[in-house]
Amino acid sequence: MTDFFALYRDELIRTIVAIVVLLVARILIFKTVNKVGKIGDIDRNRTLLILKYFNVFILIISILAISLVWGVDFKDLGLFLSSAFAVIGVAFFASWSILSNVTAGIILFFSFPFKIGDRIRIQDKDFPSEAIIEDIRAFHLHLRTDEGELITYPNNLMLQKGIVVIEKPNREDDGASSV
Repeated sequence: MTDFFALYRDELIRTIVAIVVLLVARILIFKTVNKVGKIGDIDRNRTLLILKYFNVFILIISILAISLVWGVDFKDLGLFLSSAFAVIGVAFFASWSILSNVTAGIILFFSFPFKIGDRIRIQDKDFPSEAIIEDIRAFHLHLRTDEGELITYPNNLMLQKGIVVIEKPNREDDGASSV
């Protein structure tokens, strides 16, 4: 057993350093996202969804970093990654809008131009002019029209179309301090 530690001492130390750096980065990212969510008065479920995205991203970076520390051959890694990306590319090509909707969902989280409960008007001739935002999900928003219809609207279109916030509901704690 001591032979193992002696033989792979450098790799073990680099692995521990990589894990500590990635854990610190994860903690800082999670604190930042939670703070943005709290400052922006964003629904906790949306914040948890963004945290899940970053968790997957950090996991992928961790696997790559540890693979490089342990000397995985770049040629073998390149072959594996190119095969994986070919399969993923075909899947994304078949449903490219999924990726754009998730990306738009992340952008909407950090820019928070509107929130759940806001009455909005979408500047689109094919869409009912006004609706209330009932929920903001990873791929789409749920909008309720005055006629009571529930409409699912993709996140990427929320970035492409002009959005007018007509009315914001009265929020008890809007972040303003009273003196």
